[in-house]
Amino acid sequence: QIQLRESGGGSVQAGDSLRLSCKAAGGALSAYCLGWVRQAPGKEREFVAAISWRWFGGITEYADTVKGRFTISRDDAKNMVYLEMNNLKPEDTAVYYCAANQSQWAPRRIDEYDSWGQGTQVTVSS
Repeated sequence: QIQLRESGGGSVQAGDSLRLSCKAAGGALSAYCLGWVRQAPGKEREFVAAISWRWFGGITEYADTVKGRFTISRDDAKNMVYLEMNNLKPEDTAVYYCAANQSQWAPRRIDEYDSWGQGTQVTVSS
Protein backbone atom coordinates (compact mmCIF):
# COMPACT_ATOMS: atom_id res chain seq x y z
CA GLN A 1 0.00 0.00 0.00
CA ILE A 2 1.09 3.51 -0.66
CA GLN A 3 1.58 6.00 2.13
CA LEU A 4 -0.19 9.35 1.89
CA ARG A 5 0.65 12.60 3.62
CA GLU A 6 -1.49 15.72 3.49
CA SER A 7 -0.37 19.30 3.95
CA GLY A 8 -1.71 22.78 3.43
CA GLY A 9 -4.38 23.02 6.10
CA GLY A 10 -4.75 26.06 8.30
CA SER A 11 -7.03 28.66 9.83
CA VAL A 12 -8.68 31.13 7.46
CA GLN A 13 -11.59 33.53 7.25
CA ALA A 14 -14.82 32.82 5.42
CA GLY A 15 -14.38 33.57 1.73
CA ASP A 16 -10.68 32.75 1.73
CA SER A 17 -8.97 30.00 -0.23
CA LEU A 18 -6.69 27.12 0.66
CA ARG A 19 -4.88 24.50 -1.37
CA LEU A 20 -4.42 21.09 0.18
CA SER A 21 -1.72 18.79 -1.11
CA CYS A 22 -1.24 15.07 -0.69
CA LYS A 23 2.06 13.38 -1.40
CA ALA A 24 2.26 9.64 -2.05
CA ALA A 25 5.22 7.41 -1.23
CA GLY A 26 5.89 3.73 -1.68
CA GLY A 27 4.10 3.37 -4.96
CA ALA A 28 2.89 5.07 -8.11
CA LEU A 29 -0.12 7.29 -7.58
CA SER A 30 -1.12 6.70 -11.19
CA ALA A 31 -2.39 3.26 -10.18
CA TYR A 32 -5.03 4.75 -7.86
CA CYS A 33 -8.29 6.59 -7.86
CA LEU A 34 -7.96 9.39 -5.33
CA GLY A 35 -10.34 11.11 -3.03
CA TRP A 36 -10.64 13.73 -0.34
CA VAL A 37 -12.79 12.96 2.67
CA ARG A 38 -13.44 15.23 5.64
CA GLN A 39 -14.62 14.77 9.17
CA ALA A 40 -15.95 17.57 11.33
CA PRO A 41 -16.03 17.25 15.14
CA GLY A 42 -18.84 14.98 16.23
CA LYS A 43 -19.81 14.08 12.68
CA GLU A 44 -19.35 11.14 10.33
CA ARG A 45 -16.73 11.16 7.62
CA GLU A 46 -18.01 12.90 4.50
CA PHE A 47 -17.03 12.48 0.88
CA VAL A 48 -15.69 15.72 -0.61
CA ALA A 49 -14.16 15.05 -4.02
CA ALA A 50 -12.53 12.33 -6.09
CA ILE A 51 -10.63 11.86 -9.32
CA SER A 52 -10.26 8.68 -11.34
CA TRP A 53 -7.19 7.21 -12.98
CA ARG A 54 -5.91 9.20 -15.95
CA TRP A 55 -6.51 6.27 -18.31
CA PHE A 56 -10.15 6.23 -17.16
CA GLY A 57 -10.48 9.85 -18.21
CA GLY A 58 -9.50 11.64 -15.03
CA ILE A 59 -13.19 11.88 -14.14
CA THR A 60 -13.94 14.11 -11.18
CA GLU A 61 -16.84 13.99 -8.76
CA TYR A 62 -17.81 16.37 -5.99
CA ALA A 63 -20.14 16.50 -3.05
CA ASP A 64 -22.98 18.93 -3.67
CA THR A 65 -21.83 21.03 -0.71
CA VAL A 66 -18.51 21.85 -2.40
CA LYS A 67 -19.37 21.73 -6.10
CA GLY A 68 -18.30 24.93 -7.82
CA ARG A 69 -15.99 25.91 -4.95
CA PHE A 70 -13.52 23.01 -4.71
CA THR A 71 -11.36 21.49 -7.44
CA ILE A 72 -9.47 18.22 -7.24
CA SER A 73 -6.49 17.57 -9.47
CA ARG A 74 -3.65 15.11 -9.74
CA ASP A 75 -0.05 15.18 -10.95
CA ASP A 76 1.01 11.60 -11.34
CA ALA A 77 4.54 12.57 -12.37
CA LYS A 78 4.99 14.19 -8.96
CA ASN A 79 2.91 11.60 -7.09
CA MET A 80 0.68 14.42 -5.85
CA VAL A 81 -3.02 15.11 -5.54
CA TYR A 82 -4.47 18.51 -4.72
CA LEU A 83 -7.67 20.05 -3.46
CA GLU A 84 -8.13 23.71 -4.32
CA MET A 85 -10.74 25.19 -1.99
CA ASN A 86 -12.24 28.59 -2.76
CA ASN A 87 -14.89 30.68 -1.04
CA LEU A 88 -14.49 28.69 2.15
CA LYS A 89 -17.34 28.61 4.62
CA PRO A 90 -17.40 27.89 8.36
CA GLU A 91 -19.16 24.61 7.62
CA ASP A 92 -16.07 23.48 5.69
CA THR A 93 -14.22 23.25 9.00
CA ALA A 94 -12.97 19.69 9.37
CA VAL A 95 -9.99 17.40 9.23
CA TYR A 96 -9.37 16.63 5.57
CA TYR A 97 -8.02 13.24 4.56
CA CYS A 98 -6.49 12.11 1.31
CA ALA A 99 -7.45 8.56 0.33
CA ALA A 100 -6.65 6.11 -2.45
CA ASN A 101 -8.45 3.19 -4.04
CA GLN A 102 -6.58 0.95 -6.44
CA SER A 103 -9.28 -1.45 -7.49
CA GLN A 104 -12.39 0.46 -8.51
CA TRP A 105 -13.92 3.85 -9.33
CA ALA A 106 -16.37 4.20 -6.46
CA PRO A 107 -15.73 7.76 -5.37
CA ARG A 108 -18.49 8.14 -2.79
CA ARG A 109 -17.93 4.78 -1.10
CA ILE A 110 -15.65 5.94 1.66
CA ASP A 111 -15.10 2.43 3.00
CA GLU A 112 -13.68 1.33 -0.37
CA TYR A 113 -10.61 3.55 0.00
CA ASP A 114 -7.79 1.38 1.28
CA SER A 115 -5.00 3.88 1.85
CA TRP A 116 -5.40 6.99 4.00
CA GLY A 117 -3.30 9.92 5.09
CA GLN A 118 -3.16 11.23 8.64
CA GLY A 119 -5.29 14.29 7.87
CA THR A 120 -4.84 18.04 7.88
CA GLN A 121 -7.00 20.48 9.84
CA VAL A 122 -8.92 23.21 8.05
CA THR A 123 -10.64 25.81 10.22
CA VAL A 124 -12.81 28.52 8.70
CA SER A 125 -14.04 31.33 10.90
CA SER A 126 -16.87 33.69 10.09
